[in-house]
Amino acid sequence: MMGRLKEARDLFEHLLTLRNDVGLLAEEYDTRIGRQVGNFPQAFSHISLLNTAQNLSRAKRPVKQRSDDAVEELL
Repeated sequence: MMGRLKEARDLFEHLLTLRNDVGLLAEEYDTRIGRQVGNFPQAFSHISLLNTAQNLSRAKRPVKQRSDDAVEELL
């Protein structure tokens, strides 16, 4: 949403590589030891993953159109 689409896509792609063998995420990721920690699986991590995927898929559309789509989904 800040116009840094390439950086956002790269970060998202990196996040996808951190999932386990069945695609799940834990509550946290410890960069020091390079593994997932905390509660597992974590719904909040997955909600954020889905929201980010949706935002990236709409990123090149006009802001007005993106906001109209969001309102329609709520109805």
